[in-house]
Amino acid sequence: MPGLMARTTTILKAKYSKLLNRAENPNETLDYSYEEQLRQLQNVKRGIADVATAKKRLELQYASMQQQVEKLDGQAKDALKANREDLAREALTRKAAIQGQLDGIMQQGQQLEAQQAKLVEGQKTLSAKVESFRTQKEVMKAQYSAAEAQVKIGEAVTGISDNMADVGLAVQRAKDKTEEMQARAAAVEELTAAGTLTDLTATGDDIDRQLSQIQQGGQVDDELAKLKAELGQGDEAKAIPAAEPADEPEAAATEPAVEEEKPA
Repeated sequence: MPGLMARTTTILKAKYSKLLNRAENPNETLDYSYEEQLRQLQNVKRGIADVATAKKRLELQYASMQQQVEKLDGQAKDALKANREDLAREALTRKAAIQGQLDGIMQQGQQLEAQQAKLVEGQKTLSAKVESFRTQKEVMKAQYSAAEAQVKIGEAVTGISDNMADVGLAVQRAKDKTEEMQARAAAVEELTAAGTLTDLTATGDDIDRQLSQIQQGGQVDDELAKLKAELGQGDEAKAIPAAEPADEPEAAATEPAVEEEKPA
């Protein structure tokens, strides 16, 4: 059972992969890959902006705390002038705490600076790769379009494409129908001329039709004789006298007399 399930899964995956390959358009895939790279580049730029923003906040905080350090330092001096050593000590204690925070902020700022520099360098590298891929993508799309057009032209010329195959079948069917109609028309005409089929549009029977054909033939002979006479052939025929037939000898002169036999 596990073997059958694995085999079924393999067959389904193969069918699905073939279906995806048939539906996949390289031009669309290349454009999608380019858009994904642009999206990644945009994310890197957004990360650089976030790091720069965080660094700027640390700089503002550092400046504010630095001002507090200077203020506390002044307060400590003023307290000593007023013979308030306790206040001076309190001011110096707070100053020391803020200075410890300033050291931490400075370290964080340095880390953000290094991270920003690293992101900027990566953004430059990625931007160069995206630009290179864009050029390569356009070249590949042009090559694919040219190859696709060449295949279509070759299939059209050789007639192996689906469309041309359908056209060829349609032309063949049209030829077959034309030949069939021509043969049927010739058969009907032949049967009508022979009198097997009756022409419902004609008047009279088959005898009338035959007499009409004879009459038409006589009209043709008369027209031909008339044309010959107009061309001079008729005058030549009249100039030559017809030979008179020789007088036949009388039957009495040529035939011997038959004597009647007398009865005995």
